[in-house]
Amino acid sequence: MSDFERLGLAPTLTRELAQAGFSTPTPIQTQSIPLALDGHDILGLAQTGTGKTLAFGLPMLHRLMESPGRPAPKSVKALVLAPTRELVNQIADNLRPVAKATPLRIATVVGGQSINRQIATLARGIDILVATPGRLIDLMQRGDVNLATVKFLVLDEADHMLDMGFIHALRKIAPKLGTPRQTMLFSATMPKQMEELSRAYLKDPRRVEVAPPGKTADKIEQSVQFIAQAEKPGRLREILSADRTALTLVFARTKHGAEKMKKQLVADGYNAESIHGNRSQGQRDRAIKAFREGAVTVLVATDVAARGIDIPGVAKVVNYDLPNVPEAYVHRIGRTARAGRAGVAISFCSPDERPLLKDIEKLLGRRFDGQGAEVPAAPARSSPDETASPAQPARKPRRRRKNKTAKAVQGGAPNTGPLPVHDDPRAGLTRALGLGNTARSKVAA
Repeated sequence: MSDFERLGLAPTLTRELAQAGFSTPTPIQTQSIPLALDGHDILGLAQTGTGKTLAFGLPMLHRLMESPGRPAPKSVKALVLAPTRELVNQIADNLRPVAKATPLRIATVVGGQSINRQIATLARGIDILVATPGRLIDLMQRGDVNLATVKFLVLDEADHMLDMGFIHALRKIAPKLGTPRQTMLFSATMPKQMEELSRAYLKDPRRVEVAPPGKTADKIEQSVQFIAQAEKPGRLREILSADRTALTLVFARTKHGAEKMKKQLVADGYNAESIHGNRSQGQRDRAIKAFREGAVTVLVATDVAARGIDIPGVAKVVNYDLPNVPEAYVHRIGRTARAGRAGVAISFCSPDERPLLKDIEKLLGRRFDGQGAEVPAAPARSSPDETASPAQPARKPRRRRKNKTAKAVQGGAPNTGPLPVHDDPRAGLTRALGLGNTARSKVAA
């Protein structure tokens, strides 16, 4: 009996797992699968690259196999929501090999692809639908998909869905879902709104936590380089030139910045590509494929476009620009050190980005000294000179200001901390989502 069989999975699935090379479940899979097979709602906290997809996908496949009957036209039995097209495709690609010996149908619906083809696929009825919220709502409004039959719901990378403002889309989707149902919510971090979201969607959930929320993978060597903005291009070239064969993922803050950086790297002789919102889905897919195969060794990306990249061979992540949302740092560097491998994460920090770094340090509970070493965590409100670089000595704070306007203009660091999630958590997500206190029983096995 295999380790996966001991978790209670059907032999049909465990045989396909063995064929695909999966012999030992990861910690998140070991903890989640038995609970999910028993019908419990799951709140899973784990970093990217820990096997989350199979943690929710395997028990979902198992229970769907036990559910009799084919899905009715336009209906869906299980719904998986993810924030980006790349992540949707990645989830489906991970599930299909395991499900190939079953009669279950798996489909994806994302923006940037033919909606007519997606409508034709849904018309047959789908067992598992993996979707981005925006395109799913388009299909709902056209009457081309029926969610009242959904008995299994998964929200993957839910924290990032909140970061991207998908709370409004979730409000529209939630009332259309079937009840009772089993819900599984997976996230790498646990901000306040995530707690509200879990209370809104989950009924008496079992919490599965592989690593504390906000904790990065243990095998990532992290460092911060305090440099001026103008020095970043040259420093990036130094890092890339140290090993031109290593797969390196470079993060830029904006679409324009990512494209400009890619063009400059190509002009400098590097095998570089870019993925961001201004590129078509086909262009993004081709860039990721080339990166995965090693034809491209440098991939410049924005946060949104990089979600769903699951390439075990990524050796380095370079944060050319620090993210505005500290949780995004965890997701970014999680693109390396996947599947138990080691990895390197290097972050550039200009003087204007110091407040962003402080937010990251607070989330991680550590402070960077500029050489990659870890020192005790900084307090929530540290003095300006604690992380000042030698080239940029901290200024003494102005103690007296005549009015609030002057204070806003002259005082301290700019307000570049975490961006709002386009919603007020005090409003209560349970009420906003229209779920109220409706009790949901567990789905019968």
